[in-house]
Amino acid sequence: MHVLVTGGAGYIGSHVCKALALNGATPVTLDNLSLGNKWAALWGPLIEGDISDKELLNSLCKEYQFQGVVHLAALSNVRESQQTPLTYYRNNVGGSAILLEAVREHQIPYFVQSSSCAIYGMPEQIPIDETHPKVPINPYGTSKWMVEQILQSAGQSHGIKIAILRYFNAAGADLDGEIGEAHDPETHLIPLLIQTALKKRPSFTLFGSDHETSDGTPIRDFIHVTDLAMAHVRALEWMVENGESLTLNLGSGRGYSVAQVIEEVERTLGCAIPIEKGERFAGDPPILVANPKKAIDTLKWQTRYSDLSTIINTAWRWHKER
Repeated sequence: MHVLVTGGAGYIGSHVCKALALNGATPVTLDNLSLGNKWAALWGPLIEGDISDKELLNSLCKEYQFQGVVHLAALSNVRESQQTPLTYYRNNVGGSAILLEAVREHQIPYFVQSSSCAIYGMPEQIPIDETHPKVPINPYGTSKWMVEQILQSAGQSHGIKIAILRYFNAAGADLDGEIGEAHDPETHLIPLLIQTALKKRPSFTLFGSDHETSDGTPIRDFIHVTDLAMAHVRALEWMVENGESLTLNLGSGRGYSVAQVIEEVERTLGCAIPIEKGERFAGDPPILVANPKKAIDTLKWQTRYSDLSTIINTAWRWHKER
């Protein structure tokens, strides 16, 4: 089974490619390498190009006769999206529409979409399930919600089976140490803390200690990237077996505050993290925790590595050996 993985040279995409390969599929990565890395494309062919290149998409579809697509190519920096919203809509929404046209024309039956808990906006209840109102509060979240609606229309009109997977906070690194999280610039909590511990940056900036939580720092649901990757494989298999579409939240169902993560990193690494205090970001939800019950029940899937200790240890091993 050949599967087109857009953004397959990125952090999550490379882990998805490994999971697909380990489960008998051949991932074919399409990545423009604006955010991805050549060294991360270790499973299957890597084609350097953009999802908006219709001619390239047609050529790849003819060559590989894809049975499925896993679509992870997107800009995903929430704060950046507020500064350059049109870039996010052009890339995330426009690029996805072009990709879907190729999927329809080449009659690819299964499509897995990388979506986000950002579509929910400020949560009305915790934990968040799939029925929660969709009221995104930034261009990134809005772009993901727009793509979901486009996908639903395409699925209904063209018979494409679609799995929409709404991520919470992906974290950690490959258990074998082959791939890990490497953004430039880095914006994610755990790698920033590890880089500070490794003295690759002078301090960690804590954006707000006055959130409506017990210790004043935001609470987030961290899911190990290996668990997240495996859910993509299970979703693809489920659609093949059942011939239906599905929408799922992917998280661990447990929340950790930023302060708790800092403490665990300090304990694991045996060092103090220099902290600088910054202003909280407007519209930053105090708590985001998934209700993953539907994913667990539907896919017969579980988070095996998403405890905070395993997340930090795998990330630490990968970063210190880079």
